[in-house]
Amino acid sequence: MDDNAKLLESLMIKVTDYGKTSFELIKLKALDTATGIISSLIPFSGAFVIIASFMLFVNVGLAFWLGDILGQIYFGFFIVAAFYLVIGSALYFLTKNWLKKLACDFFIKQVLK
Repeated sequence: MDDNAKLLESLMIKVTDYGKTSFELIKLKALDTATGIISSLIPFSGAFVIIASFMLFVNVGLAFWLGDILGQIYFGFFIVAAFYLVIGSALYFLTKNWLKKLACDFFIKQVLK
């Protein structure tokens, strides 16, 4: 009877250790996945900031130039804004599902990596 109690106690300790180890493994896999996703987004975010700054200054310059040609500065800003409204609307309606699928595929690949 005493041997059975020791065997059961040893089995419970092993099961508890297995559960703790499995939980730690899940945490480490989640951490690896999260760091992989974040580390792959950092270069994109840096490039995005630089490109966005470039585009901002180009668009402001274009707006001032068009406004100078048309006689009123604000006309240039209206034209640039209308251009981006048309382009943005077209891109939204034409590529909405494609961009969603592309983003989902990227995150799934990072998670399964």
